Amino acid sequence: MDLFEKLLTNQGPLGKHSDVSEGYFMFPKLEGEIAPRMKFMGKEVLTWSLNNYLGLGNHPEVRKADAQAAADWGMAYPMGARMMSGNTKYHEQLEQELAAFVSKEAGLLLNYGYQGVLSIIDAVVDRKDVIVYDAESHACIIDGVRLHMGKRFVFPHNDIENLEKQLERATKLTQETGGGILVITEGVFGMSGNLGKLKEIAALKEKFQFRLLVDDAHGFGTVGATGAGAGEELGCQDEIDIYFSTFAKSMAAIGAFVAGDKEIVKFLKYNLRSQIFAKSLPMPFVIGGLKRLEMLRDNPEHKNKLWTIVNALQSGLKEKGFSIGTTQSPVTPVVLNGTVGEAAALSKDLRENFGIFCSVVIYPVVPKGTIILRLIPTASHSLADVEETIAAFEAIKGKLKGEEYKKEEVALAFGE
Repeated sequence: MDLFEKLLTNQGPLGKHSDVSEGYFMFPKLEGEIAPRMKFMGKEVLTWSLNNYLGLGNHPEVRKADAQAAADWGMAYPMGARMMSGNTKYHEQLEQELAAFVSKEAGLLLNYGYQGVLSIIDAVVDRKDVIVYDAESHACIIDGVRLHMGKRFVFPHNDIENLEKQLERATKLTQETGGGILVITEGVFGMSGNLGKLKEIAALKEKFQFRLLVDDAHGFGTVGATGAGAGEELGCQDEIDIYFSTFAKSMAAIGAFVAGDKEIVKFLKYNLRSQIFAKSLPMPFVIGGLKRLEMLRDNPEHKNKLWTIVNALQSGLKEKGFSIGTTQSPVTPVVLNGTVGEAAALSKDLRENFGIFCSVVIYPVVPKGTIILRLIPTASHSLADVEETIAAFEAIKGKLKGEEYKKEEVALAFGE
């Protein structure tokens, strides 16, 4: 089979139906100011799909700082990679402040979260080492693990008993190779909302020799007494050897960072290929990052407001009989039963007739017959938004139970 023929016949359930999916279910266009209410296909929708947890994405102080930085520096400065000609005191200041906030000795700025995690994994392990990782890890972790030339073992999500078995296997191998073990998990899992069992994992260090890498993209800014993440929330931040977070969530920006002991960060500084061979983060993102971190750190009311909305949304959904899994974070998955076609019809109904826009997760991300409506509450939402959404969800739940969505044209287009 020709390479392109092979690619084009393996597009997934929605890709095969691009005529009914693209632009509506896949690659939708939300327009207008970043806010709970935006425009989709010309209609106003109440949006629950933006990772703007603390509402900083369109905060007046943040926009002012971004605009001033762009006026002062432009988008080009500094030119070149950090190692060569792209370093500034502001980059170093942001690194230092981020590290201090998450209680680590040193930090390193990254241009993007996805490539950052992938590059960290590539840098810290070689063919002699073994990676042990959680099965529900984000795609950036999975891709980083795939690059690994040595052995890797996966453990079922948050299954500490199985993790211990994988560590026993890994230990036997490293005794032969002379390598080390890297355990990878997440602080907050972005699909289920569960916290990683960081404390239980860290406790295994007494029995096994390994380093712990935690991707805390959804935990940074949202959990912990100060917002310093899942490690702070669970009381084991010191046990995290490599702490990572992106700016794409609570910071509502571009970029990421990694933090840890000085020697670890120094090693990464000279070995992260995605940073060594890439242009430095432009100054407006750095100055904007300093402002966002200041607001995240010094204005706890943003996190407090977020949790007011989170608690109202999650408790309200549970009171109405909805399953939201075992989330321990703002991530709110509403679990329903239905086909891919029903999911498409349900989503269309929510958007067109109820004015609710949220992410819809279907097979193969979740098992066949399962639909997850993934809600991301933010500090910008209101309690009235919560009430409106729960009422809409009650209505679509009834229609789903009555099999009304099976008759819809969009559902029939999926051959179900």
